[in-house]
Amino acid sequence: MKTFLRLAWRNIWRNKRRTIITASSIAFALFFALVMRAFQIGSYAHLIDNMVQSYTGYIQIHQKGYWNDKTIDNSFEEDKGMIDKISHIPNVTALIPRLEYFALASEGQKTKGVAVCGTNPAAETKLTRLSKKIIAGKYLEQGDTTAMIAEGLAGYLNLKVGDTLVLIGQGYHGASAAEKFIVSGILHFPTPGLNNQMVYLNLETAQNFFSAPDRITSLALNIKNINCLTAINKQVNTIVPSAAYEVLDWKIMLSDWVEMIQLKQGSAFILLSILYLVVAFGIFGTLMMMVSERTREFGMMIALGMKKIQIAGVVMIEMFFLSLIGILSGISISLPVILYYHHHPLHLVGQAAKTMIDYDIEPVMPIALQSDYFINQCLVIMIIVLLALIYPFVRILRLKLIEALRR
Repeated sequence: MKTFLRLAWRNIWRNKRRTIITASSIAFALFFALVMRAFQIGSYAHLIDNMVQSYTGYIQIHQKGYWNDKTIDNSFEEDKGMIDKISHIPNVTALIPRLEYFALASEGQKTKGVAVCGTNPAAETKLTRLSKKIIAGKYLEQGDTTAMIAEGLAGYLNLKVGDTLVLIGQGYHGASAAEKFIVSGILHFPTPGLNNQMVYLNLETAQNFFSAPDRITSLALNIKNINCLTAINKQVNTIVPSAAYEVLDWKIMLSDWVEMIQLKQGSAFILLSILYLVVAFGIFGTLMMMVSERTREFGMMIALGMKKIQIAGVVMIEMFFLSLIGILSGISISLPVILYYHHHPLHLVGQAAKTMIDYDIEPVMPIALQSDYFINQCLVIMIIVLLALIYPFVRILRLKLIEALRR
């Protein structure tokens, strides 16, 4: 075996130009595939994190019909027993009761429609890391009757910490809702939609404002590992009465985003397929040329007593070495780029940034650093090489000694 390995290694360097061209084509294809895939995975994860970790959570429990008709009249009373049972499900890290509804925010002559979220501040920050989004003032504490508002909303209404925010709306069962709140903190959200409309109150304060004592519109769950989502969803459904409540995971709540990601993944798959098709033709062309040029050599080796299967094996080892050189080179040139943009995400500007903001996406392109896509892309290269090796393998096994020696 050592002899075959040594022979194959020497053979690939007999024609250095061909070896370098073939290895380079594999290396650059792998480079573009890895960088493209890293940007895609990073962007999808960032988008999901923006929406799931910034607000919705992985699972939400509502009164039946609330998701299709988000009115405060579809709220429900907190069931302490149900909440306690759900909190003891393994891998559930936080339960956040919320009372969410809309109101009109006013300051002076300016008004704007806002989303009011009454929540438990301590529980909320476990899911959304809300306390880390404070850029001015202080985070809400239990019992505070002040309000935290999003940065974009504060800028529109020209409000600062300590100013008064007026909220006007409709409460539970048509009750009027109007009250003044001192702004105690200003929050920055990466997602423009949240950054332009969010107002946070303590849950009890929001319940008093909307005349909905002890009522909530949703119970948001955070989980330790997204891979446990299906199992946790099933356990929650066994606890929650299906006749009165609905249990929705983030893929249902953010179905538009999921469809968009799937569409982008389909487009990416087509691009990668075209890229690898070009590489496949390059590898196949190299093998055809190699077999054609070395037919007489193969004939001489057979005449000297070497078996055809052994010759085919040497050719396979040669292509393995070529692929290995290309793969290692591709990883070597792509890894620095991936590492750099993983630690320094690309911030978009101009029209590209405006387009993303219009779609309510933070104009940032982070890059993922994961071992799985490195392994997957390398496996794709090896599969292409194995498929391309069918031709020389069959050609060598069918080689006729007399015809080969006449070449």
